[in-house]
Amino acid sequence: MAVLQWVEDLNTGIEEIDIQHRRIVDYINRLHELRESPDRAALSEVIAETVDYTISHFAYEERMLEDSGYAFTDLHKRVHELFTRRVGEMQTRFEAGEDVAQELHTMLSRWLFSHIRNEDHCYVDAVKTYQRMTGKGSKQDIEHTKQQVMHKLEKKYKRKGFFARLFG
Repeated sequence: MAVLQWVEDLNTGIEEIDIQHRRIVDYINRLHELRESPDRAALSEVIAETVDYTISHFAYEERMLEDSGYAFTDLHKRVHELFTRRVGEMQTRFEAGEDVAQELHTMLSRWLFSHIRNEDHCYVDAVKTYQRMTGKGSKQDIEHTKQQVMHKLEKKYKRKGFFARLFG
């Protein structure tokens, strides 16, 4: 499997999540560079950093889902737990002397892009709605919501005549 390239359809539109996902891709690419290296210490460091950062990303993401009231947070957490367990098992095998670098790189590469496209994209609407409601969204999101509300109000009141608006 080749070096991973970030493509636009992976963006969730949630800035911090997209930054974290790109960083995970960078870690996976570092693993790709070292997968055939005789330097097990460097490889061990990259594997540990990748696992640690991915786990911290999961914690951040899960907290965000809980805060937003996303209906499938528990299921999303379960997917993360299963993935973490698989990666942990590979890390243990590596520490026992087994060469798992290529297998780990392939698994991480396939899983990450699939997970972003199939699971992460499902929570985007819930999180963005929460961010807009709490003022935690981007200025662009807040402005878009404001424009939508104003448009609906204008439509509502333009359809009615003067007396309907006055007494309605």
